[in-house]
Amino acid sequence: MSKQLKISTGHCSDKGVKPLNQDFHGAVVPKEPQLSLKGVALALADGISSSDVSQIASETAVKSFLEDFYSTSDAWTVRRSGERVLESINGWLFSQTQRSEHRFNKDKGYVCTLSALVFKAQIAHLFHIGDSRIYRLRGGGIEQLTKDHRVWKSKNESYLSRALGVTLNLELDYQQQPLKEGDIYLLCTDGVYEFSEAQELLDTLDQHSADLDKAAQVIVERALENGSSDNLTLQIARVDQLPQVASSLQQQVEQLALPPLLQARDQFDGYRILREMHANSRSRVYLAEDLESKTQVVLKTPSVDLSGDPAYLESFLMEEWVARRINSAHVMKAGLQSRERNYLYTVMEYIEGQTLAQWLRDHPSPDLESSRNIIEQIGKGLLAMHRKEILHQDLRPENIMIDSSGTVKIIDFGAVRVAGIVEAENTLAQPEWQGTAMYMAPEYFVGEVISNRSDLYSLATIAYHLLSGRFPYGTGMAKAKSAAAQHRLKYCSVLDDERELPVWLDETLRKALQPSPYKRYSELSEFLYDLRHPNPAYLSKTRPPLLERNPLLFWKSLSFGLAATTAGLLAYIHTYL
Repeated sequence: MSKQLKISTGHCSDKGVKPLNQDFHGAVVPKEPQLSLKGVALALADGISSSDVSQIASETAVKSFLEDFYSTSDAWTVRRSGERVLESINGWLFSQTQRSEHRFNKDKGYVCTLSALVFKAQIAHLFHIGDSRIYRLRGGGIEQLTKDHRVWKSKNESYLSRALGVTLNLELDYQQQPLKEGDIYLLCTDGVYEFSEAQELLDTLDQHSADLDKAAQVIVERALENGSSDNLTLQIARVDQLPQVASSLQQQVEQLALPPLLQARDQFDGYRILREMHANSRSRVYLAEDLESKTQVVLKTPSVDLSGDPAYLESFLMEEWVARRINSAHVMKAGLQSRERNYLYTVMEYIEGQTLAQWLRDHPSPDLESSRNIIEQIGKGLLAMHRKEILHQDLRPENIMIDSSGTVKIIDFGAVRVAGIVEAENTLAQPEWQGTAMYMAPEYFVGEVISNRSDLYSLATIAYHLLSGRFPYGTGMAKAKSAAAQHRLKYCSVLDDERELPVWLDETLRKALQPSPYKRYSELSEFLYDLRHPNPAYLSKTRPPLLERNPLLFWKSLSFGLAATTAGLLAYIHTYL
């Protein structure tokens, strides 16, 4: 049995000498699979004493963070999930103040500090704004991890420089800390940390290590005895066990048997096999009927020859995992899963149509509008994937389907990179080469950082190929194994004398196909817009010379001209000499 993340927690909150407790705190320790995919979350908020509604802000901030964080996509990183949720909370608090009679006095509005901590895999993720604090106890010492957002006007007078709900734009601190077993993290308000000594904290936590609630209570009571004049809230989180590398997909690989070789009319796990659609050394694909819903689906089984390769089997299951988390008309969907499976296989929607590769064989010279329509639909599917922090990494005509209604869909997620899963470090290592060389972004060949711009390059390559039948750098890009070699390559214009294409379109493709990802479009949506709308920066560009547009035709024309000149000279010599 794989080791799971185990966090022990304790807490205590007291209004102290004040009539109302404006602090709020909470913690969520979920069960699997969310424990591995999202982690353990704690949050603490401290209201400002000058506001009569600040306790509402504190409670709303903590409850909303802990609820909404676990509602975000499993594919998202902790940082993206946390920041998106906190931006939403901040916007709501700010709008509540703007609707109240205190809209011109932020000190009376829906304002609070917030410190949140998420333990995922072997990393602690810290979110912080205000003057509540997060400490770490390790090796007999204590360290403050957060920075107080407070400005001191004098020794006795200060004010918060940042807090939730103060402005519409949220300025949040985020950091990551590696975890060690035995680490203790403290989240506390100023009513606790300003009246507690470090050694007292260490002694109390050592004395009450078996009961963290009791430890928190003792620390709060001692802070009161030491003269605390504010609300007091303390949360304790101790790392008892760090997880081993084990995901839900790996568990399926370990628990499910490989399916047998299937034939037409076989009944298998609630499906009737209709026919085999495709087979290769890695998998077999069947058209099947779900006997319960009576719908046709595509059933894919792994190769028996690769049964001893857990990394391959996990990547095989990842396709369906991804498809279930993306809702787009331009991305292949997973089949309905209404019953328990007894074998290792995937079920996807059946798309009646043809691949873009086959479509290109049937339409070898597509017009500009048809090409744009296809690229825009692929782009919409990619945008849906990127919003979930998922990179496709193997975009090519063979992995694009066009159905009978003309809808274009991205298929085959065997090479995807899911940021949230990579962050959790709970997948097995994948091969370095994921895609097809002619469509892969240059950064794959030199080991540079992979990003959304890598998928953009692949999409632009498909667009270039649709419009010209060629590739922007020929076979040179796949052969260039260093950044210097890549930068020496010369982009070949998509324009030629066979098709009437606008010059600004060539400039759009040139930018999207830059070898350096930082010189490409920063957003996929910008590229898609420029494909249809002339970018003013490109309208002054002139048609490239023939040598750049069509080198082969240039040299043929030059050779013909030289041959004609030579023939003329020989004729002249023969006639007059």
